Order: sequence, then structure tokens, then C-alpha cells
Amino acid sequence: MRKIVIIGSGGAGKSTFARKLGHILNRNVYHLDVLFWKPNWEGVPRDEQIKIQNEIIQEEEWIMDGNYSGTMEIRLQTADTIIFLDISRTICLFRVIKRMIKYRNKTRPDMGEGCKEKIDIPFLKWVWNYPKAKRPEILKKLHGLSSCKKVIILRSPKEVQQFLDKVERK
Repeated sequence: MRKIVIIGSGGAGKSTFARKLGHILNRNVYHLDVLFWKPNWEGVPRDEQIKIQNEIIQEEEWIMDGNYSGTMEIRLQTADTIIFLDISRTICLFRVIKRMIKYRNKTRPDMGEGCKEKIDIPFLKWVWNYPKAKRPEILKKLHGLSSCKKVIILRSPKEVQQFLDKVERK
């Protein structure tokens, strides 16, 4: 596990997991939300997203968390390990609401500078619909990857913690 991609629904715990895994493995962690959002929720253009990722993937070791399906292939093709946090939508929705309350009027550590925490109906719908709208596409992409890549699917907070404990023991 040298080049690791972490994907999953909003609220699945990608950033927290990436931070913990990065600490255990002593690896640079790149939160795509930090890199792809400018102040006041201004998105970084796709060509800049591609440039940023192409620079990161040149490094010997890294962890990247985030979905961004328009540029996901860059990460999936370069990573040796892909971790899909396939967490239930009720847990994800609960975590998104909890996060909004915790960081109200603040920028959370895994978000672009100047992007105060917010929640809106389209995002809540995206999280709720993720299992039917996005999950099948993700699973199809993962199934189509080269057999030399390690694909790990973690389906519950318990499995996530067990995985981190196992990596820490090694």
C-alpha cells in the first residue's frame, strides 16, 4: 500500500479515515476537497484538477481521499490500493448533519480554505441517493481494474476500525 485512493459517499468518513491511515503509515494525505475548492465554494476548473492530481501521483507514496468522478480515473489507474467506504446512507446522512452542526460557520480541516460548512437539499439528496445513483458505477469501475490493484471495500464503521487496527499492528 504505497499509493492509496479512498472513495465513498459524503459522510462515509473518507477524510477521517485518510487522516488516520496517513498517521499510521506516515504518508502524505491529500484531501481533494481542500485542493478543489477555493474560498466561498468556488470550484477549481477540471483542467486544474487534472494538473494537481498529475503532480501528486508522481510522488512515491500518497493517500488521496475524494470522489470527483470526472477525474477519478487518474487516481484509480495510478493507485495500487483503492479503498471504498461503502457505508449505509443513514449513517452517512447522520454524519453529514452532525458535521454541519459541529463546523457551523467554520471551515473544517479537510475542506478548502474559506469554505464555511454548509448543508443544502441537493447535497442531502446526493448522499441519500448515492447507493442507487453512484454506488453501481463505482463498483463497476472497481471490478474493471487490473488484478494487480488491491481493492478493499469496507461496509461499516466497525470494518473501518478493524482495518485500521490491522494496518497498525503490521
